[in-house]
Amino acid sequence: MTNTRSRAALLAACIPVLTLLVVQTANAQDSEIHILCSNGFRAAMIKLVPEGKRVAGHPVKIEFGPSANFKRAIDGGQTFDLVVLTPQIVEDLTKAGKIAAGTSVDLASSGIGIAVRAGQPKPDVSNAQAVKKLLLDTKSIGYVKVGAGTPAITDMLTRLGISADVERKTAFQEGAEPSMKNVASGQIDVAFALISEIVPAPGVQLAGPVPSEFQRKIILTAGISSTTKNRHALDEIVKKLTSASAAPAIKSAGLEPIH
Repeated sequence: MTNTRSRAALLAACIPVLTLLVVQTANAQDSEIHILCSNGFRAAMIKLVPEGKRVAGHPVKIEFGPSANFKRAIDGGQTFDLVVLTPQIVEDLTKAGKIAAGTSVDLASSGIGIAVRAGQPKPDVSNAQAVKKLLLDTKSIGYVKVGAGTPAITDMLTRLGISADVERKTAFQEGAEPSMKNVASGQIDVAFALISEIVPAPGVQLAGPVPSEFQRKIILTAGISSTTKNRHALDEIVKKLTSASAAPAIKSAGLEPIH
């Protein structure tokens, strides 16, 4: 009788602990993974890590935007689990302790391209003089004022000697997605963007990359938050993004996989 009572007492004492462990495990599995992703990797990310679906046991929320905007948001206290941004920003966030040291990995690269409305004849952009003529002849030009490829674009305009001419007819865009929509609708005749932002956009076609002397490869780099509680799941996501099986999705988005 005494042994039976002892076992019953022990079981009663263990039940709250077991219940707590079950609840904690469930909460860990249900905790949302929050990803901040550069527009340059948007099309590939949507294919490889679909938002709203469970990945490694966790629901996923993804925000897309310019890398520089995310840098400001993180500096201001925005939380995240994983970022895919430009390398310098990932490095800066690592130095600031926002990204865990040793977790950054280059995923893919994209060149800078020239977008025009789909269905119209593609303009010649094969060399510097052809691009100069296109930009002087066209009525409206668009690109993101603060974007990964913007320094290369402004440098090209300066070297072509047409910065002032282009500025008068440039409408700075809030992001790659609205920029491509404006090209598709005819509100903008020519737009500069990463090739990976142009290729997947509906109603838009890639006229071609900017000439090689102005080209700059933009790398997209992943990094894991130093405060995340979902490290194992994030390691699995990064492993997926760098796997050989991810290469077709990355290439179809106008990117070149690095792994």
